[in-house]
Amino acid sequence: MKKLENKTAVITGGAGSIGRTTAKLFLNQGAKVLLVDRDEKSLKEAVDELGGKNVNYCVADVTKAADVKRYADEAAKLFRKVDVFFNNAGIEGVVKPVTDYPEEIFDKVMAVNVKGVWLGNKYISPILKDGGSVIMSSSVAGLGGTPNVSAYVISKHAVIGVMRNLALELAPRKIRVNTINPSPVDNRMMRSLEEGFAPSHGAEAKKGFEQTIPLGRYAIPEEIAKLVLFLASDDSQFITGTTQVIDGGMTT
Repeated sequence: MKKLENKTAVITGGAGSIGRTTAKLFLNQGAKVLLVDRDEKSLKEAVDELGGKNVNYCVADVTKAADVKRYADEAAKLFRKVDVFFNNAGIEGVVKPVTDYPEEIFDKVMAVNVKGVWLGNKYISPILKDGGSVIMSSSVAGLGGTPNVSAYVISKHAVIGVMRNLALELAPRKIRVNTINPSPVDNRMMRSLEEGFAPSHGAEAKKGFEQTIPLGRYAIPEEIAKLVLFLASDDSQFITGTTQVIDGGMTT
């Protein structure tokens, strides 16, 4: 039997590499999926790539309560109840020391990565099925410090706090709540960060990051998606309140 047979899922950041790859895996495992992102063109491309069957999309800015309520309402309309909420939307900000970090970018990172996660939980929690699962995207950056990306590091630490609080609030309903904490993933976000750390020498920055990972490489989106599937499925039915690290040994 498929791991998500007859289950429903909402994925924010659904047009990005991790969101889209996770949606593909969820669909293959029998789920019906609602993708959420702010870019309709990318969402349409994702739906087309995924075949269109059992997948819908909703355009929303996760920093705006009205938009978040709208995607929650759309999920309720489509599914009535949600089994899995992959609260995944996030941005990286810029690479600058604290003394030079632009306040407006700090505010934007916090709005997407923290407020957006909190709002998603606020509006999706009432329509979660008892016994369901919430997975939030944190990072190895939420487990330690990294120079020159203060907003991202702070926001990913905060996501863990959001997770721990919600895990206790939803425990009476047997809803599991966890974070995933990946090392660098081979995707657009890391290309942006590589360029920030080493303008015009992104390949060298990548080599430097890879040297900090004992397994010697970045994760790929499919590997992250498999961990999300585990946490979404009944295979993880006694796991809640945890930071699930997937980092090739980076934080060892």
